Amino acid sequence: MDCWSPSLSVDDEFQKLALRVNPPRVTVDNGSSRKATLIKVDSANKRGSLLEVVQVLNDLNLIIRRAYISSDGEWFMDVFHVTDQQGNKLCDDGIAERIQQSLGPRARSFRALRSSVGVQAATEHTTIELTGRDRAGLLSEVFAVLAELRCNVVAGEVWTHNSRMASVVYITDGQTGRPIDDSERLSEIKEFLLNVLKADKDMRSANTAVSVGSTHKERRLHQMMYADRDYDLHSADSGSASDRSKPLVTVENCADKGYTVVNLRCPDRPKLLFDTVCTLTDMQYVVYHATVIAEGPEAYQEYYIRHTDGCPISSEGERQRVIHCLEAAIRRRTSEGIRLELCGDDRAGLLSDVTRIFRENSLSVTRAEVMTRGSQAVNVFYVTGASGNPVTSETIEAVRQEIGLTILRVEEDMYSKSPPQESGRFSLGNLFRTRSEKFLYNLGLIKSCS
Repeated sequence: MDCWSPSLSVDDEFQKLALRVNPPRVTVDNGSSRKATLIKVDSANKRGSLLEVVQVLNDLNLIIRRAYISSDGEWFMDVFHVTDQQGNKLCDDGIAERIQQSLGPRARSFRALRSSVGVQAATEHTTIELTGRDRAGLLSEVFAVLAELRCNVVAGEVWTHNSRMASVVYITDGQTGRPIDDSERLSEIKEFLLNVLKADKDMRSANTAVSVGSTHKERRLHQMMYADRDYDLHSADSGSASDRSKPLVTVENCADKGYTVVNLRCPDRPKLLFDTVCTLTDMQYVVYHATVIAEGPEAYQEYYIRHTDGCPISSEGERQRVIHCLEAAIRRRTSEGIRLELCGDDRAGLLSDVTRIFRENSLSVTRAEVMTRGSQAVNVFYVTGASGNPVTSETIEAVRQEIGLTILRVEEDMYSKSPPQESGRFSLGNLFRTRSEKFLYNLGLIKSCS
């Protein structure tokens, strides 16, 4: 139960008033840059504004090439250089309106939920949340249980990292196509799924709860894995091949300005900025200034942050925790293995059958995205060998023959490449400070930290 504080309530009301008096201003500029569309956001400052803007861009599947962010004081200004998935400028006039709605006084806040197995009835589906220890065949067992209980999976997403698994799955009744709201049946579903999660005696999977609200799916997955401590290095079974993809993260204090400076460098990929901003926000840090450069194979991010109490990081333990949590946030979505795309007619038990075939051919699913478009199932699976080894072409062809050559396509994961192996300290500021700070300084947004 959340604690109520008079001061927090007054702050919330002040923020709502400020947004009504000074509503967000969003401009979409296609003339200033030859390569990208500039999205400029000006608004009264409130906690979580940056995440809400990045979340909208993320949901629109836009690629953020650069970003300059400042939110020090009662106002914030963000500038994003974005393109579509093909690298082209944007032409959708609805983007500005969507961002304005996300920041307006009536925008829904995103509440962190605490549950390992949760079930929530919604207007069109019932939401199931699962966290537990990852193991070979786990996803196959989960989908088999849902099929046996006459549940139709309409969408969902599964992440694995550091021997842990988290999933958000949307289901309906297999006969009526409506959400499942019968409390007795929901309890039965939870009990069976919990038995699957506890099959290897993993006590960290033993908690169950019914969700009391909803949140953004991908943010919820970050929250679930963070709560499950997938960032804890001691929870890993061994130093796996994924160690090769470890991002480079440094955290240092800028003592004269009272900030903590976080520098991050890793291979670029879609939704990277969302993953890092989401993690900092849920760890109760506020981003005051940031610069993001992602115009090549690598991405560079620099954040000037403080804890929500206004203090910079004050201990070595906290510094290490921020590093480990950011590394985990980046790697959760960076799946090694082969990308399999399944597109075909949807039917009851499809996911149960497909994941069973994966298991029978010694394939392990490291990440999955499931959706239904009309009568069509559009699913993406990232698979490795059951022990983490590379998958042979013979195995893939055997799976395709069994599932159907015309509906299962193969594409190697383009985001599983290893980053540069050099070690040591680095600073995005040293690389890009002149251009980025000159840009922000000319806007009157920051003063130099040097």
